[in-house]
Amino acid sequence: MMNRIGGIYLIAVAVAVAVHTVLEPLYHVSAAGQPYSPLWSILNPLMTVAIVIGVAAAWRCKRAVDQEGGDAPVSRAFLIANTLFFGLLFFGIMYVWNWFNLMSPGFTAISEGTVSLVWIIVDAALPLLWGATGVALLRTKDSE
Repeated sequence: MMNRIGGIYLIAVAVAVAVHTVLEPLYHVSAAGQPYSPLWSILNPLMTVAIVIGVAAAWRCKRAVDQEGGDAPVSRAFLIANTLFFGLLFFGIMYVWNWFNLMSPGFTAISEGTVSLVWIIVDAALPLLWGATGVALLRTKDSE
């Protein structure tokens, strides 16, 4: 049951973030004081939870593949598990760093353009990783 709930959550957040990332330029007019849509203040905490769930699920999958593989050659399951785990870690770190950057206006080591570029990369990559992890969770049994 927990895999199913986690999988549905990850897929829902993936869809919400992907759709909002694509549609935001169509309805939000950026200004100096408000460069991003206010909807991100709702999505960001949901994304943080999705990162935690995704990393935990990918870690479980990676650990299971590592235990059953031993010294076997690289398999499809090995590549999938490692791509999801390390991809979620990488983009999770980028996400948290950029989110903290928004919450700390005194941090000016990078330009606003760099912050925006990191956001678009993170907002494009995480839905793909969450979607794949969510589908994998829906396909597994809770006893595993």
